[in-house]
Amino acid sequence: MAIFFCLLLVSPVFAADPLVSAVSVEGNEHVVADHILAVVRTKVGEPLNREQLQSDVEAIYNLGFFSFVDINLSSVAGGAAITYMVTENPVVESITFSGNNIYTDEDLLKVVFTVPGNVFNRVFFRHDLDRIQEKYQKDGYVMVKIADVQVADGKVEVKIVEPKVGNIIIQGNKRTKTYVIEREIKLKKGDPFNATILRHSINKLQNKGFFEDVNVGFEPSEEDPEQTDIILTVSEQKTGKVGLSVSHGTESGWSGGLTYTDTNWQGLGRIGEVGFETGDNEQYWISYTEPYMDSKYYAWKIGFSKRKWEDRYYYRKGVKQLRYDDDVKNIYIGAGKKFGRDEKYSWFLTLDWKEVDTYNYREITDQKAADYLKSGDGQVFALLGTVTRNNTDPYLSYSKGDIIDLNVEHAMEALGGEFSYTKYWLQARYYLPLKGLGDFFDSRLGDEDNPAIFAARMRVGFSSGDYIPPSGLYSLGGSSTLRGYDGGEYEGTEMFLANLELRIPIEKAFGLVVFYDAGNAWKSPWENNGGSFSLSDLHDSWGVGVRVKTPLGNFRLDHATGERESRTHFGFGEMF
Repeated sequence: MAIFFCLLLVSPVFAADPLVSAVSVEGNEHVVADHILAVVRTKVGEPLNREQLQSDVEAIYNLGFFSFVDINLSSVAGGAAITYMVTENPVVESITFSGNNIYTDEDLLKVVFTVPGNVFNRVFFRHDLDRIQEKYQKDGYVMVKIADVQVADGKVEVKIVEPKVGNIIIQGNKRTKTYVIEREIKLKKGDPFNATILRHSINKLQNKGFFEDVNVGFEPSEEDPEQTDIILTVSEQKTGKVGLSVSHGTESGWSGGLTYTDTNWQGLGRIGEVGFETGDNEQYWISYTEPYMDSKYYAWKIGFSKRKWEDRYYYRKGVKQLRYDDDVKNIYIGAGKKFGRDEKYSWFLTLDWKEVDTYNYREITDQKAADYLKSGDGQVFALLGTVTRNNTDPYLSYSKGDIIDLNVEHAMEALGGEFSYTKYWLQARYYLPLKGLGDFFDSRLGDEDNPAIFAARMRVGFSSGDYIPPSGLYSLGGSSTLRGYDGGEYEGTEMFLANLELRIPIEKAFGLVVFYDAGNAWKSPWENNGGSFSLSDLHDSWGVGVRVKTPLGNFRLDHATGERESRTHFGFGEMF
């Protein structure tokens, strides 16, 4: 927009600086004279000052309403009359945008204060353009620029350039397949360039544990001047890790084991795991999983486990009924994928076969409990279906939002199955970043990409069928459900569980957790459906934990105090 102003030389008839006898404005139709003269420092009765006149012209021009400012001097009795001659900008008739695809004209006009019917003010409109730029930058579109502004006959036209993503070039990966990296980058060729999405995509890549480092660079595209090529340079690291799991209770003692996990098997992004545990809980397992899914690509899993648990306690309402040993074999296979326009929804089906054998019963306090436990020996074949709505932000490197899943498990008398029953349970998880928590405690807690998080999980379940074996009951207690209690301490055909956690990052690799758990299971079949679902008789625990990022993964230690004992749980990864 080309704007000019001019200052006429003061007439040479004034041999000396006369006094100013009058100050006025001409040419203004919409902008009131008082508003214009308010910025003029030349006053009636003062000597005429040529430098001050120049400053006055600049001040009037800087009001932004005028395309031209001039001065007319005339000699009058007693001094000089000064008239500021102004040419107003046109009255705004319309404001239109071109080149904007990310936001509509209506979206952009919401941050523009200039409105049709007012005189165009270039100063105000410059601030409008700044607000438009800030809107783009706040949402991550940092490369967007205002290329041109044209004002003609009251029509304001703004040209915006929204740079797009060109080629995404990945280099440095010798083991990891290129497509495994590409699918984690939420920007694709032709998308508007968004620095926030790119930053969180890079963080997610780094958090997968495949790479020691991920660097990003940019180059102008040779194919299209409005596109920017993204160059990702990765430095790979070993993804095979040995893990240690340990659990201890004041009554139950120690148990633990080792696992070997490769989270990037053969560079495919798949997870292979083999492990064992010893102690009271002896078990062995092997699994292979493809965790990635979208609307076209299936996630899947397959696995086998065998366990032999000695000195297990069978509980009812937290009271030990007997001690026993058992052997359980389990084989499962499953697959699923996302669906829906925004891919927030997904389904997963799992075929699960297990064989249960309990023996060596002792310390029996209720024969009905022993008879019921023994009646569950045999083979169970079940189909588990899960439908999930994932409403978390897919572009963030941390959890924000909610996840709700509905699960139905149907055991059937097929492929060797000896039982028939159905279970239904609903689970909801919620994650709320608390970015102001550090200010509240007057300390630095986390950063923009690793804030403190309030996390909550709720699970409620019911069952139907004439008979449900012990292996099909809901089971609460242990490091993954109700901390501070023994595994399987509460079992039944109905269940409620709630877990609350405040996850506080202290350093990049270290954090604290404060948690509260509450839950119970009701209606054990051997009690003839005794004990109804009631939130008034929940069992709870509270505790603190630490989280440490190690080469083996995210190490988790939780110390929980239940109603009868305190237990310390060790493991890897968050509980939910």
